[in-house]
Amino acid sequence: MIPYGRQDIRQEDIDAVVGVLRSDFLTQGPAVPRFEQAVAAYCGARHALAVNSATSALHIACLALGLGPGDWLWTSPITFVASANCGLYCGAQVDFVDIDPRTYNLCPRALEHKLVEAERANRLPKVVVAVHLCGQPCDMEAIHALSRRFGFKVIEDASHAIGGRYKGEPVGNCRYSDITVFSFHPVKIITTAEGGMAMTNDPALAEKMALLRTHGITRDPAQMTHEPDGPWYYQQIELGFNYRMTDLQAALGFSQMQRLDEYVARRHHLARRYDELLRDLPVTTPWQHPDGYSGLHLYVVRVSEARTGRPHRAVFEALRRDGIGVNLHYIPVHTQPYYQRMGFKAGQFPEAERYYAEAISLPMYATLTEAQQDEVVDALKRAIAA
Repeated sequence: MIPYGRQDIRQEDIDAVVGVLRSDFLTQGPAVPRFEQAVAAYCGARHALAVNSATSALHIACLALGLGPGDWLWTSPITFVASANCGLYCGAQVDFVDIDPRTYNLCPRALEHKLVEAERANRLPKVVVAVHLCGQPCDMEAIHALSRRFGFKVIEDASHAIGGRYKGEPVGNCRYSDITVFSFHPVKIITTAEGGMAMTNDPALAEKMALLRTHGITRDPAQMTHEPDGPWYYQQIELGFNYRMTDLQAALGFSQMQRLDEYVARRHHLARRYDELLRDLPVTTPWQHPDGYSGLHLYVVRVSEARTGRPHRAVFEALRRDGIGVNLHYIPVHTQPYYQRMGFKAGQFPEAERYYAEAISLPMYATLTEAQQDEVVDALKRAIAA
């Protein structure tokens, strides 16, 4: 089976983790801040907060921005459920904005239209989570301009996008957002096994998220309500969580960071090769906006029965039978049973649903060989011709 994604672990990664195992610190030692500093320096952001997952990063980002009961969070329906669930964790209500039919990202025009209507109804969002699907950056300049006009905060869910660029600058610099979130799950561009990170240029947001990831506990006398009783003293000043990243994970992440540009460049080579190999097939290959340089976490083709004469599901299942571990990213969140019980219905976000009816994620990872890629393309040809 050729998987749709997989990690690349080399000897230097193993040595980095073994080095931590032999050190005095396994959890909260020097490896975590070193990894944070490396990612912040790469992205050009002032602060980086490493946590145990991108979901945790989204949660503390929402809390740091003050999201709570009575507030609204909006995001794309084509994303993993965490991009929406983070609002529910805070007691807020969630809604969606349909996608752009070319980039598959949250559509700024649909967002503006919905904001105008929401302003009339006095239910504007407090937070908009812009998801960089497949690694392609959203139109952040347009979303940022709308945030200034309508007064909402912006989180970039860049779980797919580390190593990407927007208008020539690294994703994660937070030029157009309050907070950016990365994921380091094994199928992502670099990995810490499980893990995530929140980036921000706002020192107050960084301080708040640092507190929230560690039970809301501080040892800083300047944050305490009264003088410490002694050198052992700490205070819980917020209701926080155990969302910390370990030194073991951070050592792996720091080692992987040294190859980030190599990984993304390899993905671009493979994407260009897919584009060429699939040119004569009746499928829609990904379109890349000229303003962005994608992290290319995913390579999604669209397969419509109208063009191929074969049902989408039949093509998907034929690929799986042929040993190609294709996947589908993602099922529209508003169609999930949990969200349907909240009142969402099929048909509300038609572009998202059209995308879901046609999307197939082909294998895409740095160690995918050209021979394996040829196998994938040959299998797709057979699946369409069957």
